[in-house]
Amino acid sequence: MDSPTRFLPRRLALGAAALSLLAASVFSQMALADVNTTGLAVTDTEVTVGQLHSATGTMAISETGSIQAERLAIEQINASGGILGRQIKIIQEDGASDWPTFAEKAKKLLVGDKVAAVFGCWTSASRKAVLPVFEKENGLLYYPTFYEGLEQSKNVIYTGQEATQQILAGLDWIAKEKGAKTFYLIGSDYIWPRTSMKIARKHIENVLGGKVVGEEYYPLGNTQFGSLINKVKLKKPDVVFTAVVGGSNVAFYKQMKAAGVTSAKQNLLTLSVTEDELLGIGGENMDGFYASMKYFQSLDNPNNKAFVEAFKAKFGKDSVIGDVTQAAYLGPWLWKAAVEKAGSFDVDKVAAASPGIELTTAPEGYVKVHDNHHLWSKTRIGQVQKDGQFKVVFESGLIEPNPFPKGYQ
Repeated sequence: MDSPTRFLPRRLALGAAALSLLAASVFSQMALADVNTTGLAVTDTEVTVGQLHSATGTMAISETGSIQAERLAIEQINASGGILGRQIKIIQEDGASDWPTFAEKAKKLLVGDKVAAVFGCWTSASRKAVLPVFEKENGLLYYPTFYEGLEQSKNVIYTGQEATQQILAGLDWIAKEKGAKTFYLIGSDYIWPRTSMKIARKHIENVLGGKVVGEEYYPLGNTQFGSLINKVKLKKPDVVFTAVVGGSNVAFYKQMKAAGVTSAKQNLLTLSVTEDELLGIGGENMDGFYASMKYFQSLDNPNNKAFVEAFKAKFGKDSVIGDVTQAAYLGPWLWKAAVEKAGSFDVDKVAAASPGIELTTAPEGYVKVHDNHHLWSKTRIGQVQKDGQFKVVFESGLIEPNPFPKGYQ
């Protein structure tokens, strides 16, 4: 039988190991306390974020790309070591193209799941629905869609364009390029198109010296545009200026083509058709029309080539990438940079660290977060090609974001 003294070195070794584990545990807890003082879903190895987009309903045609791009970015961040040594876990919720559902799911993610950030929304209606929840619960939303501006929140980082970067720059281009003086404004019937067209009308009348000869709005999901198209043909505007969103785009542009309203006879500039929508519409039904965006899949730069290659490798060679999809891809990367700059996942600290963050690796080229939580970016005009891609025909310099332009509120 072994003497008890023979186990002494082993016991000492076990004790030392226990002390080492205890020290590591204490250090880990201290590290966790340093990076998370507000009770978010952060552990020593994981940080949980939310995704909140329409995976179903009329907006799914537009928002699926955002879901995919955010997941690609998070996968790439995890593969590179995560954020502050932690892997990102995703809880996905479906806003289902319904604004009250967006608000309900936002509260669930922030209060129930205690996510550190949310990447989500597409329409301004969904963003307006969740904004009070994010501000009350002090959550952080990365919002990827071009929008009407007239908003600024500590709790939102706007990775798409606001009106001066898309609407005004687009109208300036087509007025100059086509000598346009008369405009017919068309949109889906909710806050973004209506506010965008209000801004557009002021610019057309007060700055460009032009005239609005028609203005029409249709419910989300509407598929009957025959009467509208007859009015457009009757008025013969220099430019049809559109902000029709979601699945309605498919019916609208197919019916326009069937009625003979093509680029050979009519200038059209859209704020809302990207490669994602064109996949459903068919490039042949919009061939020659124009879009005002900051990003097109066809951009020729090394960042974008790598992004497109990675996206297609993950989601299929026939997948396409539109403006909002690219802006959604920026969200997790901007969050990562701000978290690492702050040395914390705490929302107040991340929000405070966000202004000045730069991404030189953005597929669109370069972006920088302004003090107003919007991005410096360029305006580009793309002309629709039959293959469902856009040919970039104009590119501005970097435009400073100005969500509250004087004279347009």
